[in-house]
Amino acid sequence: MKSALVGIYTLWLRDVTRFIRDKPRIISSSVQPLLWLFVLGLGLSTAFVRGGGSDYLRFIYPGIIAMSVLFTSIFSAVSIIWDREFGFLKEVLAAPIPRWSVAIGRALGGSTVAVMQGTIVLLFAPVVGLSFTAAQLLLAFLLMFMIAFSMTSFGILIAVRMHTHEGFQVVVNFILLPMFFLSGAMFPTQKGLPVWMHVLVSIDPLSYGVDALRQTLIGNPIYPIWLDILVVVCFGAIVLAIGVWYFERNE
Repeated sequence: MKSALVGIYTLWLRDVTRFIRDKPRIISSSVQPLLWLFVLGLGLSTAFVRGGGSDYLRFIYPGIIAMSVLFTSIFSAVSIIWDREFGFLKEVLAAPIPRWSVAIGRALGGSTVAVMQGTIVLLFAPVVGLSFTAAQLLLAFLLMFMIAFSMTSFGILIAVRMHTHEGFQVVVNFILLPMFFLSGAMFPTQKGLPVWMHVLVSIDPLSYGVDALRQTLIGNPIYPIWLDILVVVCFGAIVLAIGVWYFERNE
């Protein structure tokens, strides 16, 4: 167990250190959600809300935080393919640590980086006219970490089955964009949707993460928060378990 904990910590520290030292990555990955928030958000609020206004910006703000966490989490798993290609993964697997600790270390590292990205977006809350209590912030960070861990685990599950970066990008984009747009991040999902779309929204695990963040930061819940947390945690546990099984079987 001691060697497993050392392995988890080392891989976590590696991912976090690489992110902190990569200033262009921090800047570019921070600009994208802000563009969605202020450019797309203001544009859609002008088109669909009479006279524009900031209500729509406040509505999509938790969804943009979830988007930043989602994209950062899943794409952090691409480093598994890089490590496999350049031989680092083989060296890690040869170390005297259990293979499941490698997967968990990568999941924790990607989750921490994703929470750091989400925190950057969270700093812009005063710009959209929002302020939070300490309890709201604490719960928001906890929710961001749970979403990040689940989505990083999902990315690991995809990455262990892929052998090229191009294949990973195609598969992830095929899954990622529908998952984001069906999560309710950009539009309300309580009513007015076709039955087939409502079903897809209901089975999208990110819908529950977005709903938990939204009701924590601005209210307007769809589901009970305990259900949101339960779905996100269960989804993360299931995909991580499958990812670890594939990891031990294939690598």
